[in-house]
Amino acid sequence: MEDVEKLKNLVLAPYIIKATALIGNPRNVGGNAFRHGLATFAILLDYKLFDDYILLKAAVIHDLIEDVPETNQDELRRIDDQANDVVNLVLEVTRMKGESKPSFLNRILQKGSRKAKILKVADRISNLTDLHRDDYPKKKMLSILDDSEKYILPMAMEVNKNMAIELKDLIDRRRKRLNFLKYPEFL
Repeated sequence: MEDVEKLKNLVLAPYIIKATALIGNPRNVGGNAFRHGLATFAILLDYKLFDDYILLKAAVIHDLIEDVPETNQDELRRIDDQANDVVNLVLEVTRMKGESKPSFLNRILQKGSRKAKILKVADRISNLTDLHRDDYPKKKMLSILDDSEKYILPMAMEVNKNMAIELKDLIDRRRKRLNFLKYPEFL
């Protein structure tokens, strides 16, 4: 019951309402960015991070500022007494205009807070779970897997060994599947 008690005080509805702005943003893997935010939130719950309300709230809106640039950050910061910290965390995991993907991931790996790293790992677990061959060319999939190994896996090993195990397993399974693509008779 302790975990239930921790979640009883989580007020998430205002963040969910803000995240609905992501519904119109499709993802290459299908669905939309709104569902991805909720999936990232669910991954954090799966790892029993029930009492880190800032992290949980940030998960729901982690792509909002990047994917909906017209988002009013001041409005977000007024949602509740934790909103300022939530927005700061979201900004920490937001790729800035003109920032290359490797620079962005390296920034989080080298300078990111513990919460930013946990959030980025949960985000990538969600992304890899949704990564399917029919949605991406092989070269793009390999690039995502390479970035996951180079940047995200070290984050996971630093912040949560169990998340690192899941991430490594997802990377290995996706790589194995891509190798099978060389030999269609095995599919």
